[in-house]
Parts: sequence; C-alpha cells; structure tokens
Amino acid sequence: MEKNNEQKRLEDIASDSKYAMGANFFTIKHSFEVFKKNFVKGSLLEMGPAEGIMTDELYPLFDDYTLVEGSGKFCEDLKNRFPKINVIHSLFEEFNDDKKFDNIILGHVLEHVENPVEILKVAKNFLSKKGKIFAAVPNADSLHRQAAVLMGMLSSVYQLNEADIYHGHRRVYNREQFRNDFVNAGLKILEIGGYWLKPVSNKQIEETWTNEMLKAFMILGEKYPEIAGEIYVIATL
Repeated sequence: MEKNNEQKRLEDIASDSKYAMGANFFTIKHSFEVFKKNFVKGSLLEMGPAEGIMTDELYPLFDDYTLVEGSGKFCEDLKNRFPKINVIHSLFEEFNDDKKFDNIILGHVLEHVENPVEILKVAKNFLSKKGKIFAAVPNADSLHRQAAVLMGMLSSVYQLNEADIYHGHRRVYNREQFRNDFVNAGLKILEIGGYWLKPVSNKQIEETWTNEMLKAFMILGEKYPEIAGEIYVIATL
C-alpha cells in the first residue's frame, strides 16, 4: 500500500461522504444497539469512525476513549465535537499505542481496507485479555443484492454496485468470508449475526419509507442473518 495514495483516497471519500445520510445513518445507529449489549467495562478504541455517527452514541458511555481515523478532515471535526476523546490521525497500519483496550470497534471498516486480515491483527495487538472486537460489514447475500442479480442489475452478489464504489468499498463479504478473516487473524469468534432486512436499494427506501419502517426492518434482519443487509462479528483473543 502506498501511504500517499491511500491518504488521498481517504480524503477524497471524506470530502463528499454520504455515510451520515438516509438509511446509512439508521444502519450505523442500529449496529450500536447490537454491540452495546456486549460491551466490556473499561476503555474503548474506535477505528475509522468517519463522521462519528456511532461516536455520538459511544461518547457518553466511555471516559477512556481513543479513536484513530485516516482522514484529516474527519479528525478535525471529531476533535471539535468530542473534546474528551483522544483523536489520532493515522492510517491503521501505522497506528501505535502502548496501551490495551477493552473494546475495539470497526464499524463498516473492513470492506474499505486493502488487507482486512492485517487490520484485524493490528486490532488484536491492542486488545486486552478481557477485551472484545466488534465489527460490521455489508452482506453479499443480502436480499436486495440477490434480487439485483435476478433482475440483471448485478452480475453476482459480490459485484460492487454504484453505492459501494462511491463509498470506497473494496469488497462485499458473505458470512463465511467474514468469519474466515477473523480466524485467519487469530481471533476467537463469540458471536456472528446480522441486522437490517433490506429488500430494495437505499434510494428506493429513502423515497417512501418512514423511520418506523426502517427500525422494524433493522430488527427483522436480526432474525434472518443469512439474508440481512449487514452482518456483524464479536470476537476476542
């Protein structure tokens, strides 16, 4: 990975990011609801918070809070909004700290990075003995992706669609691939699941759905993780 190229790529994405808009906003908020039931009392490292949607929820819960973000634009905004947090501007591969953390969050990060197993190894290196890693990514087998293949809009569920490319995604995971990355990083999986039963695209949803509908379908996805729009893993040493 060329540092300058990756840094420019992150700043380009941050300059017109839409992660904090529409259905994406509700998706990240719901991942917090899924994760918080398993938090460990103690410290927190958030890797790649972007606009800080989940940071808003985490901020009141943790006094010992560090975040590392590759975009300088996002870092400046996060420093202003969250004065208690230790905000570090760094690529994950170059992040260094001599402390261990009890909770490490990679919310919608691993689909972006060049080598997700190496990033998980970085996270593992900073995890305390009692700690947990929380990660979420889009699901290749989501109902809406399978429908797109049947309609000829995607050649396969793994093809990056227009939104994936816009957000800087490098891959779309299925559950087995997601699990394997954690295993290959030497981590023990405590829980794997899903949320957000997503039948159609974000654009179609945002044109007609109410917030109540979004919340209901987020929860429904927890019952049908194989075809949910998002999948998550909670792991430990």
